[in-house]
Amino acid sequence: MRVASSRSGACLPRTGVSSAGRALLVALLVLFTGGCVSIDLLSGGASAPLEESVVRGTSGPKILLVDIDGVIGGLPDRRSFFGGQELSMIARVREVLDRARGDSDVKALLLRIDSPGGTVTASEQVYTEILRFKKERGVPVVAQLLGTAASGGYYIAMAADEVQAHPTTVTGSIGVIFSSVNVAGLMDKLGIEDQTVKGGIYKDAGSPLRRLTTEERSQLQSIVDDLHDRFREVVAEGRPNLTEDEVAGLANGRIYSASQALENGLVDRLGTLEDAAKILESRIGAGESRVVAYHRPIEVRRNLYAKAPGGPSGEAAVNGIAASGSLGQAVSQLGLSRILSRPGFHYLWWPGLSN
Repeated sequence: MRVASSRSGACLPRTGVSSAGRALLVALLVLFTGGCVSIDLLSGGASAPLEESVVRGTSGPKILLVDIDGVIGGLPDRRSFFGGQELSMIARVREVLDRARGDSDVKALLLRIDSPGGTVTASEQVYTEILRFKKERGVPVVAQLLGTAASGGYYIAMAADEVQAHPTTVTGSIGVIFSSVNVAGLMDKLGIEDQTVKGGIYKDAGSPLRRLTTEERSQLQSIVDDLHDRFREVVAEGRPNLTEDEVAGLANGRIYSASQALENGLVDRLGTLEDAAKILESRIGAGESRVVAYHRPIEVRRNLYAKAPGGPSGEAAVNGIAASGSLGQAVSQLGLSRILSRPGFHYLWWPGLSN
């Protein structure tokens, strides 16, 4: 059972403020208060140990299915009624891999990626955890890209030995974005003045309460450029078939259809999750295998397509906006409150979060 309550817009002034102004005020409330509170009364049994379910096959070595689903971040999206929290994506991936470290029957990893990306650091951490497991255990890894595998989602796929896209996948968006909102114009109209006191001329660079100076923009751009260099480096390592110049040409932030990604060497082939499992069977020399998933006792994992609990992604996210009728609800459903609550640097396909 989930109970959602919105604090946004509850006490907004109605006199002398246009509808556009009210919308921006709602956005500000979402920005500074987190928008909605989503409460999972059962907390998903977050403290219970992981259990294993076989989601494909009946015998043979195990292929571990690992979900990279939704916005990639280091904070949990939901909180239980009694104060417990679900694990963040980083924590969940680490827990799953730690569980697999104790099982010698796990001979391969199948990454199922459906994500528009997320924060720079979280994307790097998940990528590093998968690489570490791969090197420690000497197992092959195949990344299966689903609906959206953009920016940080594609970044994580670079830890795999092979990358396969579904024929309808949208991927790429190899770039960095610094997210910050400027509401100085609205503040001027409402008679609100920024009275921030700072020590150091760059201390409040990127503040939503005022416009960036030329010097601040240049300084922030230098950080974005460094992080973009790191992204290109990871792609060059993960796609050895591409030259550095080819990677640089592809890493301009644009997205690619599955066929375009294949043509440009960003993926190895097009196919389904079933095809990806067969590729791994071939790599480990098994005629058949068991694809397994780890989950909490109250979670149900019956087949390759069943997902672990997490933030919505792709079509579910867009449908959430259309159905909610509330900016606050839409922001909560998309996980945007976690991202917009503070400025930050992201490997993120921004349109993948909002419509």
